[in-house]
Amino acid sequence: MAEVYLTADGKVELEEKLKYLRTIRRAEISEKIKIARDFGDLSENAEYDAAKAEQAQVEGEILEIESKIKNAKIINEDIVNRRNEVKLGSTVTLETSDGKRKVYKIVGTTEADPFSTPTRISNESPIGRGVLGKKKEDSFIVTLPQGKTVKYKIIDLVK
Repeated sequence: MAEVYLTADGKVELEEKLKYLRTIRRAEISEKIKIARDFGDLSENAEYDAAKAEQAQVEGEILEIESKIKNAKIINEDIVNRRNEVKLGSTVTLETSDGKRKVYKIVGTTEADPFSTPTRISNESPIGRGVLGKKKEDSFIVTLPQGKTVKYKIIDLVK
């Protein structure tokens, strides 16, 4: 697996999720399997099949998170903040040519969350790729997945 870019907070979140999956979810699923076995014939036991499928999904998620943590490259936000250009871990306020403003935190794909505040976007997203390396007051144009082009200006660059 390739390097996974994470903030320190992002790594902690992954570690907490991994702990939850290993302890609480595994125990819950184990209990579901135990109860389903008590229903009798496993060849026609929908509850057992569902619990085993859930177990496989959780084990896959555990393996994926373990791999991400193992291959994590932590973004040194102190270094990011000392520079005047947008890097992984930077938070930027962007303004479109029609005056609309939006705050984005540039993170690796693992931490991207379009519903967070500020909106955490991947360094691999169109806006993320477009803003990396730029400085406050720089403008850049991004072609969005729908084919629309949008001009952005960096209004603010903070931690």
